[in-house]
Amino acid sequence: MAEILDSLSPEEVRKIIFREVPRLVRTDPEIRAFLERVISEVGRERFAGRRETEDRFEKMLAELKSMREEFQEEMRRLREESEERWREYLKFKEESERRWRELKEESDRRWQKSLEEIKRLREESEERWRELGEEIKRLHRMYDVGVGALGARWGLRAESSFREAIKGILEESFPVKVERYLAKDEEGEVFGRPDQIELDLIIRDGEVIAAEIKSSMSKSDLYTFDRKVKFFEKLEGRRVKRKIIVSPMVAPEALPVAEALGIEVYTYPDYIEEL
Repeated sequence: MAEILDSLSPEEVRKIIFREVPRLVRTDPEIRAFLERVISEVGRERFAGRRETEDRFEKMLAELKSMREEFQEEMRRLREESEERWREYLKFKEESERRWRELKEESDRRWQKSLEEIKRLREESEERWRELGEEIKRLHRMYDVGVGALGARWGLRAESSFREAIKGILEESFPVKVERYLAKDEEGEVFGRPDQIELDLIIRDGEVIAAEIKSSMSKSDLYTFDRKVKFFEKLEGRRVKRKIIVSPMVAPEALPVAEALGIEVYTYPDYIEEL
């Protein structure tokens, strides 16, 4: 039998087993028992290998679980660090924006203050230049008045020209109108004999201010001026509110007389109190 099997090829033996084993299992109890024993032993060997495989698999799963937990812990730590850094960044950003706003507000405030200071200095400069111009203009007027007074006194310039210059200054400096009053004194109340009376009148809102504008004034001129005012009030029936002398040359002895007669004396039009 062994020689016969040795002479067969593995494929031929395999075919014989597949063909004969089922029949022998059904008909031969020993063969069936043998096969059951063999199958049982093979099953135990396979079961042992599967258990070992499962143990290795479970170990691998445990290692994977541990790695996953470590990974998750690392991710949680990294997330917390990232969130902390993000919060720090937001805090830094907010602080930076706050400081930038403060710097901008401070810069705007200083710039506005500088602009206001520049504007104030410019306005002060313009005002000083204006005042200087007015002062120069006033000095020129005073110079012209002084020269005009000297010229009128020494016959180099007419008294009427000097009076017109003062009249122009008064009308320019105050909201008034200067008029020349002329009337005939038939009774000679002013000069003691009939004569023409001339008087400068400053009119403001219907009020009358009598003025005597001359290049020089003496005591007798003051008395004459006072009589002219009384003549005007009597003849015209109008009250004179103030009596003013405008002259750059007033004799010292005339000042007490002016005070006694209630006459205001000014050496230059700009020195006159508000009209």
